[in-house]
Amino acid sequence: MKFEFDTHCHTIASGHAYSTVHDLVREAKNVGLKMFALTDHAPAMPGGPHIYHIGNQKIIPRVIDGVFVLRGVEANIIDYDGKLDMDDEFLPELDLVLASLHDVCIKPGTKEENTNALIKAMENKYVDIIGHPGNPAFDIDAKKVLQAAKDNNVLIEINNSSFGKSRVGSRENCIEIAKMAKEMNVKLVAGTDTHIAFQIGRFDHVKEVFEELGIPEELVVNNSMESFIEYLESKGKKNIKDFKELMK
Repeated sequence: MKFEFDTHCHTIASGHAYSTVHDLVREAKNVGLKMFALTDHAPAMPGGPHIYHIGNQKIIPRVIDGVFVLRGVEANIIDYDGKLDMDDEFLPELDLVLASLHDVCIKPGTKEENTNALIKAMENKYVDIIGHPGNPAFDIDAKKVLQAAKDNNVLIEINNSSFGKSRVGSRENCIEIAKMAKEMNVKLVAGTDTHIAFQIGRFDHVKEVFEELGIPEELVVNNSMESFIEYLESKGKKNIKDFKELMK
């Protein structure tokens, strides 16, 4: 299974990451990626950037040294009703919006509360991806979350870093979510959750799991830029015309 782009990458602006935009571009090119998304944490993350940092990404060129750059954010879900730490002033301008639960931004609740937080976040029309739902700190009803993703045209991320030192204990949850997504025909996306440039485009754990489970390529949007741009178009993204022009 191939992966042409990476949808989850952080820069030094996130406060606990170690690379710049230039670093990410260089390494993306080195590993053969055609595109990646800048998804720095939104302001509720301790050490995260001011909201203006997220909003000012319009100054970033669409293509840098031959690599397409998506302007995005990893928004924090901050209550059990799915409220994000980003408002509608900035979200419509972004190419890609991840929504994730982080225990430094919201206290892990009951299984029902955590599940409701994700489902309500997905009902926000600007949300495109649920980040690292296999996090064992947040017990969820995976079947309900996956059904909500299908109903709301939201992608479920299988996060490569969750198989390593981040969110220890995620592996079995991630495998179960991927397996269930296959059974329910729910679209998935592989994200590295890069916090240093050397992680970008390295999907080794996810690739192994997808191949072991026999996940169909058509369920994984990372397979081609064209299919992903089609997905963004289906979400009504404001800036999709920029990419269509570049891909001619």
